[in-house]
Amino acid sequence: MEHVNIEKKLLQRAAEGHEEAFTQLFFLYRHKLYSFLLRLTESPEMTEDVIQDVFLKLWKDRENLVNIEQFGGYVYRMAQHQVLNAFRRMAKETLILAELTRTIKDAAPADAADNLSVREVREKLQYALDHLPPKQKLVYTLSREQGLKHEEIARQLNISPSTVNNHMIAALRTIRQQLGPHLHSITGASCLLMIIDGFC
Repeated sequence: MEHVNIEKKLLQRAAEGHEEAFTQLFFLYRHKLYSFLLRLTESPEMTEDVIQDVFLKLWKDRENLVNIEQFGGYVYRMAQHQVLNAFRRMAKETLILAELTRTIKDAAPADAADNLSVREVREKLQYALDHLPPKQKLVYTLSREQGLKHEEIARQLNISPSTVNNHMIAALRTIRQQLGPHLHSITGASCLLMIIDGFC
């Protein structure tokens, strides 16, 4: 009962904008949430990101903290929802990576200038792939060149499917950073750029 009363007071003060109260709430739940989320994500990095996102959203909507009856249950449900969104985002970005690779490799340039641009982008793509960390490159190769599904890669490498996803997402980020500035030079690449940024 005392814990409930302390929590209510912290919620009240946090809702009024007191950062120290909100910080106390954060540390009350951080370790519990970490253990819970790590079982779901099997990724320390993703777990940390989710916790940060959850508490950032709570702080942005802090005026409503006093309306939460069971804060513990609420924050766990919020974190679980955030993980599901993260997995959906990873699945989408994995598809984007496949589309990005296919489009660059299969591009049919309209003229000599496009031909040069496409060749440069292909070289940048190959450079990005060659310089991926070994595990990311291996996961990418098994997925894109051997056509294995994430579950098959996970079994073959003795890692979890979520870890496979994490490697693919990290590879996507690297490729996007390498290729983004160069795709503007290719005719018809505007939609591809939108795909990379998640708008198409």
